This record gives sequence, C-alpha cells and structure tokens, in this order.
Amino acid sequence: LAHGVAEDTFRQDLYYRLKVVELHVPPLRDRRDDILPLARLLLGEAAVRMGRKISALTPHAADQLLRYDWPGNVRELENAMERAVALARGNRVDLDDLPEEIRQAFPKPVANEGTVQLLSDVEKEYILAVLQLNGGNQTRTAEQLGIGSATLYRKLKKYGLSGGAHADSR
Repeated sequence: LAHGVAEDTFRQDLYYRLKVVELHVPPLRDRRDDILPLARLLLGEAAVRMGRKISALTPHAADQLLRYDWPGNVRELENAMERAVALARGNRVDLDDLPEEIRQAFPKPVANEGTVQLLSDVEKEYILAVLQLNGGNQTRTAEQLGIGSATLYRKLKKYGLSGGAHADSR
C-alpha cells in the first residue's frame, strides 16, 4: 500500500487509517504446524454450511495437505476444504476429494548446493514426521509409508527411534 501512496494510486489518508497496527502474518507454507488444525476447522465450517456429515480427513489426505506449498494461503485452503466437503462420498475427506494440484503436489526439494543431506537422514526425518502425524501409531505409519510393520520396526531401531517417546506399538 505504501507503494500505492507513493504512486498516487492509493489514498494517503486511508493508508494511515489502516496502518494503525501493522501485523505480519507469515505465509501458510512457513507455518506447517497450522495447516491441519486450520484444515479441520475449515472442513467443519464448510460441512455445517453444506449440511454434510463430514467429520475428518483421512491420513492420506492430511499428509498431502502438508506436502502442498499453499501459494494462495488460507483462502486456498478454505476453497480446497469446501470443494472436498462438496465432493466427499463418505464421512471423511479422502485424497480423491482434494483439488488436482494438491493431490499431485510434492514437497519442494530441500537440497541446494552445499546443503545436501544424507539419504538416511532424510528417511529418518520423514519416518519421524509420519510417525508424529499418526500419534506414534506404528501400524498406521507403516501403512502410510507403504512398508510392512517389520520393516518400519527395523528402520526405527536403525535410527534409534524404537521404543522411544516418538513411537509406540499401538
């Protein structure tokens, strides 16, 4: 807006009325911990508005919401949840109910020159993230990762995560 005032395309008096308190809200992609609570809130609100009995996100849908970069921020998330509620066939939003650009999203590569991580470190971090997403439930985590429970157990043991605070055998 300051740029608009400088170019005489925005009223200066209105600018100063709006500038009483400046708030900096980081983009949603920088607040990953907010994505699922916001999605659940917006999902519930959309379900009430549409008279639908949609109560939750499937683990696959939740995981994909976390992968997406959210260039449209909270408004894009709100639109995605409205669409998902409208298209959901059951009482939970599944991956197929999400917009195509979200379904096909992959996290941006984190490797830059000089910051390359060992593959084992990336795997450990990813397993830990999925395990936390599932509240420590190893069975659900193995299913989401597409590996057997025994394979997950071996990987947890290899990375020193077995039997710790991050995992349980539920």
